[in-house]
Amino acid sequence: MAHKFEIWKDKKGEFRVRFKYNSEVMFSSEGYSSKSSAKNAIESLKKNAPGAETEDNS
Repeated sequence: MAHKFEIWKDKKGEFRVRFKYNSEVMFSSEGYSSKSSAKNAIESLKKNAPGAETEDNS
């Protein structure tokens, strides 16, 4: 699979979510205190972001 979500634990012990495409990190989330919160973030992205618009603030 070329893309995937990854849950990892940072140095502070918080759970974070990364989205990778072809092994390149496309984005990383804020820290969550529980793994279940990180999993909920993934499910929210899958459910709510497919049709997300792009806002260019440059």
